[in-house]
Amino acid sequence: MRHAHTVEQVRSAEAALLATLPDGALMARAAAGLAAALVDHLGGAYGRRVLLLVGPGDNGGDALYAGAQLARRGAQVDALLVADRAHDAGLAALTAAGGRVVAEVPERVDVVVDAVVGIGGRPGLSPGAQAALDAVRNVPVVAVDVPSGVDVDTGETPGSHVRADLTVTFGTHKVAHLVDPAATACGAVHLVDLGLDLPSAAVSALQPHDVRRLLPVPKPDGHKYTRGVVGVRAGSAAYPGAALLCVAGAASGLAGMVRYVGSDEAAARVHDAHPEVVGGGRVQAWVVGPGTDTDAADALAGALADGVPTVVDADALAHVTGPVASALVLTPHAGELARMVGVDRGEVEASPLRHARAAAERYAAVVLLKGRRTLVAAPGGGVRVTTTGVPWLATAGAGDVLAGLIGALLAAGLDPFDAASVGSWLHGAAATLASGGGPIVAGDVAAALPDVVRRLRP
Repeated sequence: MRHAHTVEQVRSAEAALLATLPDGALMARAAAGLAAALVDHLGGAYGRRVLLLVGPGDNGGDALYAGAQLARRGAQVDALLVADRAHDAGLAALTAAGGRVVAEVPERVDVVVDAVVGIGGRPGLSPGAQAALDAVRNVPVVAVDVPSGVDVDTGETPGSHVRADLTVTFGTHKVAHLVDPAATACGAVHLVDLGLDLPSAAVSALQPHDVRRLLPVPKPDGHKYTRGVVGVRAGSAAYPGAALLCVAGAASGLAGMVRYVGSDEAAARVHDAHPEVVGGGRVQAWVVGPGTDTDAADALAGALADGVPTVVDADALAHVTGPVASALVLTPHAGELARMVGVDRGEVEASPLRHARAAAERYAAVVLLKGRRTLVAAPGGGVRVTTTGVPWLATAGAGDVLAGLIGALLAAGLDPFDAASVGSWLHGAAATLASGGGPIVAGDVAAALPDVVRRLRP
């Protein structure tokens, strides 16, 4: 599991470790890790021109000490101070190693090191820092710990901020590294281990070994009913294709049986494409909503009447008005969630973590907020971030496949939080596999799911 800790948690862990180490030892570890990452990013040190944008805190000290190491290896390292003070010992180390303090941006720069503010900084940039960044607009940027100006604990970017190509962070990931829009500003993220003793984190991201552990696997004496039966209420005369795609996600092999209930037009297409799918009956989980159009309210009522865990997607989301007796997984995109909580879509896109958590509490349900970094929020504050997937996944019908897949995992026995987060991870991984770097359609994602599962198995 990749954990994303808050500033308070990191500061507490650092303080505990500092009490056991000689003065300067922790900063030395961070600086060494940053210097190594910069050498790797630059493809060497000798002859490279490095510009440090240095703020007043320990973040600036990390950069100055790393700059000293690069200068000793033959790099030209310049430090531009963007505040009225800087880390004195770090400055002394840099100049002793041959680095310089400059008053303006040099003509040629190979990389900019953003050390303006660290995890304790407020969102937004000072005019001086913004002016320096504007002067090196087309130069690659490596951020120290987090891109300056982002909100570290929320992943929001309410003001001007750095957009990094690489972020080198220390001790643990922070929320801003995983949650958009700040995660987009981080670029690639490289973690330097400092040996911190950290508590559990409310925000995390599944890794392949976590998904492997959670995946339902048939028992030797299992049969189709013990593996779980998932029901799908999707599609309509207007949108029969949504039924096909939702069933394709549900029929990916992770549950023992799929039952379909829907319009005659959609049912004919579903049974032609998936002859293994049967009609209505008892199920362990329902998926309801994709393409249900004007039938959405009735479809939702029919699913909830069984009292089993239910995935509510697309058209059916508009008919969820509050908590219900069944365990729910709600799967809105930003526009749908905005309508559900009564705000503008832009507010959800600017603060996805806050709104996903609020919706989970409001509806007493797991809320999966779709996006580049999909968020799965549970009542109580726990959130998992999906880091798999490719931009090509933004294609019509992909959400229908996802809803069916989550339903299958629910029917197979996973709880709603695990089913939603594992389903989202598999969905993104299948899209990556199917894409191969090129365009895909939703059916390609469903078809790739069995291969993704095979690759995860030992």
